[in-house]
Amino acid sequence: MTQAGSAPALSLEFFPPKTAAGVEKLRAVRASLYAMQPEFCSVTYGAGGSTQAGTFSTVAQIIAEGGSAASHFSCIGANRDKVRTELAELKAMGVRRLVALRGDLPSGYGMGGEFHYASDLVEFIRAETGGDFHIEVAAYPETHPQAHSPQSDLNAFAIKARAGADSAITQYFFNADAYFRFVDDVRKLGVEIPIVPGIMPITSASSLLRFSDACGAEVPRWVRLRLQSFGDDTASIKAFGEDVVAGLCQRLLAGGAPGLHFYTMNQSEPTLGVLRRLGLARG
Repeated sequence: MTQAGSAPALSLEFFPPKTAAGVEKLRAVRASLYAMQPEFCSVTYGAGGSTQAGTFSTVAQIIAEGGSAASHFSCIGANRDKVRTELAELKAMGVRRLVALRGDLPSGYGMGGEFHYASDLVEFIRAETGGDFHIEVAAYPETHPQAHSPQSDLNAFAIKARAGADSAITQYFFNADAYFRFVDDVRKLGVEIPIVPGIMPITSASSLLRFSDACGAEVPRWVRLRLQSFGDDTASIKAFGEDVVAGLCQRLLAGGAPGLHFYTMNQSEPTLGVLRRLGLARG
């Protein structure tokens, strides 16, 4: 948790590059962002474990650079023996933090494997490894797009927390009230783990709107219309996006959010731009 008067905890998310050039580009991005003194850097994991090799490789690079790395770890299609082996590999690498997820279902994929929900994975990790890993789980202030109802989504989150999660990172959002209401609702269910808001810097109107529609993140109508009005004016989109996201972060921190987790999209400048506006650019 952030102490009164201290800088908020920051963390960063990357995805594993697919090319050698991408690996080198991401290395430079990380170098520029390390000045922000992130608490940890997380690395995503593709549907059905499709990027596992790239994920583990990127995690190893972060550790070699002196950073704290958190591997995303999804369980769809996995069996206990496979998960047990991968946990041992990560522990041997020096990983001490995991982001435990059910994972996206690959197209045409049924509910195969021995784990059907993230709570199953959290419970298994805790039973197998005790306190070896700090376990993060996902939270959805605007409700998971596949949830049967908002209440069932809250209940599912509470089950993950009780299974052994240490803290949570949210899907990105632009409505601070949704975050505060989500926190209040899960506190009423007896869940007290820290819930860190996920922050998506705005760099492109079209990609943000397309991605948000796909993952169920609501872009307020006034933000959507302003972004669309800029057309191809990337400078205006960047400036407006920094204003919107920095304002969101200010309200979240003022309301007691324990930190900020930035979805960097493997770029440094969008995150740095927001942090400069917040007066949090370090180093």
